[in-house]
Amino acid sequence: MPTPFGFTLIARDGPARRGRMTTPHGVVDTPAFMPVGTRGAVKAITSRDVAGLGASIILANTYHLSLRPGDELIARRGGLHRFMGWPGAILTDSGGYQVFSLGDRRTVDDDGVQFRSHLDGSAHTLTPERAVDIQARLGSDIAMILDECPSWPVSEPDARAAMERTLRWARRGRQRFADVRSGRADVHVSNPGQVQFGIVQGGTFGELRGESADRTVDIGFDAYAIGGLSVGEPVALMYDIVGSTAARLPDDRPRYLMGTGMPDDLVECVARGIDLFDCVLPTRNARNGQLFTSRGPINIRNARFAEDDQPVDPDCSCYTCRHFSRAYLRHLAVAQEMTSATLNTLHNLHFYLDTMRRIREAIEFGSFERFRQGFLAAFARRPTTHRDP
Repeated sequence: MPTPFGFTLIARDGPARRGRMTTPHGVVDTPAFMPVGTRGAVKAITSRDVAGLGASIILANTYHLSLRPGDELIARRGGLHRFMGWPGAILTDSGGYQVFSLGDRRTVDDDGVQFRSHLDGSAHTLTPERAVDIQARLGSDIAMILDECPSWPVSEPDARAAMERTLRWARRGRQRFADVRSGRADVHVSNPGQVQFGIVQGGTFGELRGESADRTVDIGFDAYAIGGLSVGEPVALMYDIVGSTAARLPDDRPRYLMGTGMPDDLVECVARGIDLFDCVLPTRNARNGQLFTSRGPINIRNARFAEDDQPVDPDCSCYTCRHFSRAYLRHLAVAQEMTSATLNTLHNLHFYLDTMRRIREAIEFGSFERFRQGFLAAFARRPTTHRDP
């Protein structure tokens, strides 16, 4: 029998929480950051690299994997863990955000979303039930419900409509999940220990967020996520919504903030009670030459690094910083060598994961606020789009 899902709070420092989440594929110490492996791979590095960096959980994308190579093929290969050679935990999103990003290539109604593939234009339908079935075949440890993520800016009536639809879909998704697990639905289950998270919507309207949180909790999921943020709203407004929404979620379950964000976002949202994060920034920006350091981001393509023999971050102990200079990394980036993406990704993911480790230690020692102030004073924010289209 697979290890049952569980969550234990170990320490608190104000609203910041230090916890331990148990999954069928290992323990995840929280707060935790999940590297994004959209198509069953974290771009530019191997599963061995990801594990070596200290990641215990990654995120994979239901939309992309269902289109290519297909969830049924992955199920025949023994599930996503075996297929990609990843021993740790996996969270799969529902594919909803990617489908809604297709713009005029999709239509939405109460049944679900009809869309055309970005690969070949073929027609597909994603319903709350199909999102459950796909993720059951993939065999992730954590499956997300299908939700409607409104764009920014959004009016309050439109935000309510999306929230109400998300709640209707949540009830259907939860029922389908129960049917699949009980065998009432004829769907291959690659991971009998999979659990399902609900998602809170409501735009940037506090009352809607509170109502969505309460009604989603009433449906009864294994844990809960906050969706629909980091889509262009002001950062301060995002922090306010995160703090007020997290406070409405059960204290004994992990809280997941979807698709966020910059390193300082992680620190600020831990301060507001969040336990799990994912974002494409460390990997995508690595491929574009942006490297995160304790003194803020730098663009390694900048000419001023052409003869700079320092490591990217003198305070960093990652493989890249131990072995290579800024000058060499700039050369690789300018020359468009594939190794550039690999070394940059190793550094950025190490920075994110090490930041989470330091956060966990600070919470345990009761020094999180001091850590927070020091981190924010050293790290300069740079405006960057957070979500992966």
